[in-house]
Amino acid sequence: MDSPSTDRTRDGLSTVTRGTLFLVVATLLFVLLNFVARVVIVRSITPDQWSAFSWSLTLAGLLAAFGTLGLPNAIARSLPFAENDRERRAMVRGTLISGAAAGAAIAVSLFVVGPLIGARLGDSDIGVALQFLAIAVGSQVASNLIASIFQGYEDVTPNGLLQQVLTPLLFVAILSFELTQPGGVTFRGALVAYAGACLTVLVLSVAYLIVRLPRKLPAGPHHPPAFPQLLVFAVPLFAASILSSATGNGDTLILGIFYPRAVGAYSASVTLARLLQVGIGAAAYIFLPVTTRLYRDGDHESIRLTYATVTKWMALFSMPLFILFFFLPSRSLGFVYGSNYTSIIAPLEITVVGAFASTLFGPASATQVALGQTRLVAYNSATAAAVDVGLALWLVPMYGSVGSAIAWASAATLVAALSLSELAWTTGIHPFRDHSLTPLALTGIPIGVALAVLHPTVPYWSLPVLGLAVAGAFILVVLATRSVDRGDRLLLEVVERILGRPLPLIRRVGRLFFPAGAPGP
Repeated sequence: MDSPSTDRTRDGLSTVTRGTLFLVVATLLFVLLNFVARVVIVRSITPDQWSAFSWSLTLAGLLAAFGTLGLPNAIARSLPFAENDRERRAMVRGTLISGAAAGAAIAVSLFVVGPLIGARLGDSDIGVALQFLAIAVGSQVASNLIASIFQGYEDVTPNGLLQQVLTPLLFVAILSFELTQPGGVTFRGALVAYAGACLTVLVLSVAYLIVRLPRKLPAGPHHPPAFPQLLVFAVPLFAASILSSATGNGDTLILGIFYPRAVGAYSASVTLARLLQVGIGAAAYIFLPVTTRLYRDGDHESIRLTYATVTKWMALFSMPLFILFFFLPSRSLGFVYGSNYTSIIAPLEITVVGAFASTLFGPASATQVALGQTRLVAYNSATAAAVDVGLALWLVPMYGSVGSAIAWASAATLVAALSLSELAWTTGIHPFRDHSLTPLALTGIPIGVALAVLHPTVPYWSLPVLGLAVAGAFILVVLATRSVDRGDRLLLEVVERILGRPLPLIRRVGRLFFPAGAPGP
């Protein structure tokens, strides 16, 4: 019979695996649909209008962090940690009221000051864009808070289906309709499409909340002190969310100030680099409530094992993309965006290094939130934001988008490294074990050296094949070096449960390379 710790680890891995797979697919659809929307818009409006659109969207994303008040992570962590439903009702009610008020305030403020910002920068299109995006920001703030409430119940549907899939799907659908009209897609039409998609998803999120929440949290009395306690917990997370948004967008905003026409091309590079973070980002979203539950039960060993296992297999997702984007940047850009973007090689190579490094450190920040280390999260975010903005102010005037890329990559690596270092020091949680590092090194280094030496010019169709080959090589190295531990075996059980059938071939191979009873790391 398995021990309680093993059962909790298996249960945690099951929830994380299901949620991660769902969110990875949803995020990939999000990227694909947004890419389609990007192509439609870029081909329909002028380059200057596209740069104004991109810059305004970046600023709107930064302001959205203010509207959430740090509540998304706070409520997602506090709901599973709460002792009873009375506390949870008070938290949910207070979150919805406060979030709605803050989102509305941000939306109104952005609508009013948008034209002033545009006039200050000498670009009236930015003023127009910010007024339309005010609607989108308010809608996204409220939708995010609703999704975070369900995140606390380990339900990723509002985030994955509504925000990640339906928002860009509606965006593309409205743009497609506009294409059939006289005049096609205009600058204002693109803004209307984006704001309309966000507002529609907010309405559907509210409907989902009304229908589904009573099944998880039935009506009953409240515990009034619970929400003030949640706000206290959210204060450092509020600072961290603002600073994290500054880290992700500050360099782009500064680039727009000095080189406004370079923003569109640079955003294309960062978008590709962030693909490497899709897997670990999806894992972190569901890892937070699962880790909170394990922490509440005092099962630190399950947290350590789950962290190492999740990070190891998320590298399987990120490494093929890193190899393609870093060693074949021109072909990768051409494959995704077309020949007009094949010249922005250096920013892509720089940003993917930072994105890959942050992936290898695992969901450290989410784990810190689950363990209650919110002040450390805020300090780390402040440090990373200072590095991003400081390096951008120093390097962008001289090097343009390359300087912006250096700032982004440095900040992304630093914040993940700080969080993991603190976790390792205080709890012993880290992913750097032999069974993780060995396959990573034996797969990535030889393939990377070969591509760097040969500089092959491969056809576009072969890029996905090469990516799958890298992933296959990683799995073969795992087996050949017996880089398997108890967490990997539990993960196999979880995958079999998800599929609803056993995988005898994989189990036979596993018994060959990792006999039962052999010690794991």
